[in-house]
Formats: sequence, structure tokens, C-alpha cells
Amino acid sequence: MDIYFKTRKLQKICNSAKESIKVRGKQGGIKLQQRLVELRAAIALVDISHLPPPKCHELINRQGVFSVNLESQNRLLFISTNDPIPFKSDGGIDLTAVTEIEIIEIEDTHDKKKSAKRQKG
Repeated sequence: MDIYFKTRKLQKICNSAKESIKVRGKQGGIKLQQRLVELRAAIALVDISHLPPPKCHELINRQGVFSVNLESQNRLLFISTNDPIPFKSDGGIDLTAVTEIEIIEIEDTHDKKKSAKRQKG
């Protein structure tokens, strides 16, 4: 799968094991690198398990944003960058056709303060 990054800073963190560990801590950096290896090795998003440990799924409160587990409550968030985005007849995203993603952030998706701030604007 092709992977792009929302910011250069995020790209640097994700593409350097040393930088990942520096920013995310040892366990967090190692887990981030592991998930990126899995994503790069996948042909399409459907190849990433929806079961733990990666638990790839679309976020309920952020349509079109997908998540894979990192450490603790932290998640690697990304969107499809296929043009056009492949949809199924029921309106959901066709994971068998998602072959390009953009990493948009790493965050605790269960942090209610961040969630409320994002919804405000």
C-alpha cells in the first residue's frame, strides 16, 4: 500500500525508527514502526486485520477516518487517498480497493477533551 503523510513532522516520526522512539517512547515507537510495516506490506486496506492487535476500523464519529491500535489508547489515524475514494453500493468505503492512505495523526481517540475540541472546530 502507498502511504503519504499530512505533515513533514509526521512523516519524519513515522519514517525514522530513532525519531519514533524519541517522540513516542520505546514501546510506542516500536509499535508505530510495526504498524507501518504491516500497512506497507498490505496490497489493500482489507489485508489489515479488524481484530486485535491492529484492529483496523473506521471511526464512528469521524467518517472516512480509519484507525489502527498502537500502544495503550493511542491510535494511528489515516484516510484513503485513492482518487476517487472507492465506495461500495451501501455507501461504505470499499476496503478491497483502498490502496493509498494518508497518515493524518497519532492520538488517543478516547480522550474526551480532544474529541470535544475537534467537534467545536
